[in-house]
Amino acid sequence: MRLNEITYSDAKPIESYGPGFFRIGGNLHQGAILCSGNGVTPWGGYEDGQTLMGLAGAIDVLFIGTGAEIAHIPSGLRTQLEEAGIGVEVMNSPSACRTYNILLSEGRRIAAALVPVSEPVSEIR
Repeated sequence: MRLNEITYSDAKPIESYGPGFFRIGGNLHQGAILCSGNGVTPWGGYEDGQTLMGLAGAIDVLFIGTGAEIAHIPSGLRTQLEEAGIGVEVMNSPSACRTYNILLSEGRRIAAALVPVSEPVSEIR
C-alpha cells in the first residue's frame, strides 16, 4: 500500500470536535461554524442563510452538519441554497467533518456549516 502525504491549500482541515466546539488549524472555535476556503467564521444556524449565501459561486457543495444526529434542515434554506447553485448535503456533524476533510485534501470547492455535537471529544479519523 502506498501512502501519500495530504496537503491542504489555504483552508484548514477539521482536527477534532467535542461538546460545543471544533478545533481547526490548531484553534478552538465555540458553537456553530462555517468552514470554507476563506477560513472559519461563526455561523448563526439555520436562520443564518445569508452567511451561507455568501458562498454562491465560490463552492460547488455545502455539507451541513446537524449535530450528533442527522436531522432535516428547513426546506426554505435548502431551496435558497440550491437556487443559488450550491449543492447541499445534510449529514450528522461527525460525518460532515470527515467528508469535508477528504474533499478538501482533493482540492474540491466545498464548505461545511456545522452544528456542534454534545458527545465526548473525538479526533477526526
